Amino acid sequence: MDTFKNIFKDHYEEIKYILHPRKAVISNIDRMLICGDPSHGGAFFGCPDCGNLKFVPYTCKSRFCPSCGNMYNQKRSFSISTKLISCIHRHCVFTIPKELRLFFLQHRSLLNELFHSVRDTILRMFYNINKSETFTPGIVCVLHTFGRDLKWNPHIHALISEGGAGNFTPWRVVKHFNYTFLRNSFRKVLLDRLTHRLGVSFKKVKNEMYTKHAEGFYVHAKPNSCTPHKTIKYITRYLARPVIASSRIDDYDGDFVTFHYQRHEDEQRVTEKIPVLSFIKRLIVHIPERHFKMLRYYGLYAKHHKQEKKLHKSISPAKHQFLKQLLDWRQSILLSFGYDPLRCPTCGSSMLVLEVYHKKTALFERYRKVMGYG
Repeated sequence: MDTFKNIFKDHYEEIKYILHPRKAVISNIDRMLICGDPSHGGAFFGCPDCGNLKFVPYTCKSRFCPSCGNMYNQKRSFSISTKLISCIHRHCVFTIPKELRLFFLQHRSLLNELFHSVRDTILRMFYNINKSETFTPGIVCVLHTFGRDLKWNPHIHALISEGGAGNFTPWRVVKHFNYTFLRNSFRKVLLDRLTHRLGVSFKKVKNEMYTKHAEGFYVHAKPNSCTPHKTIKYITRYLARPVIASSRIDDYDGDFVTFHYQRHEDEQRVTEKIPVLSFIKRLIVHIPERHFKMLRYYGLYAKHHKQEKKLHKSISPAKHQFLKQLLDWRQSILLSFGYDPLRCPTCGSSMLVLEVYHKKTALFERYRKVMGYG
């Protein structure tokens, strides 16, 4: 974490005045740089038995921060797992050709069209099974904008229930996914949406896409036996994870950054050494705009869907409440690192919160004087 933070701290001025980043980028970098800094506030704990004191600083809660991003990952994964129907799910990946990636980079709002195209393609495939029944599956979509080499590569990871609820039939299992239909339909829906958004100038590119990709856009949808338990593992792996883990940064000398990744084609380890500003550019391009939803629910998992409550969930309400307790800050630290952050090191009692401090408040100034910070 220190290396990651130091890279941005050392080159903050260059980022701001040479790279000219978006407002969302600067906001996330600023938050990440003060993550865990006591001067920006926190909570003051005390032991009721021996009087031992402890101060816990606030974290930044930014998804760009490697540590906070992982915590966000865990919480959202839990949120999804509570919605899942107790059935097999299929993990599918919807990708776009290299020629189209630049359009999504230049016009970030087009990422909404990518989501909508995946949704429409899946719902249409289930609709074709029986048009009078209009079978509806549960769909969870997660947007990834990066590949393993950190370059811009927007694609959608989708978890799709192998079955759907119909207008008359409560549930029908669907094992066969029509790959040809998915590829061709995804290509058509996405290109039509892009043409509608970008106008006549995009029609030439659209025609080229039909010529170069006559078999449709690549969709990975082979059976992978995602039971509810395995599905949650998929979610944990693919949901909103940080662009790069700190463990993948091998070296930083002030001018160059060395990092590694497993190449997707053959799973071979690849090591790259690139200028620090190039490394930063690769990372910040993946920071989403403020309030942009990287995770979306469709079909049976859409909010307030009329049939959602009628179906058996993979996690019972009792287990839901138990797992929810584990997401508490204290329990998360205990499970991740094996120690209780609020256990008094002197007498072993449980420490209690005394006061909460915020920057530029009277309480915080009083805390600084008590702790000798001036």
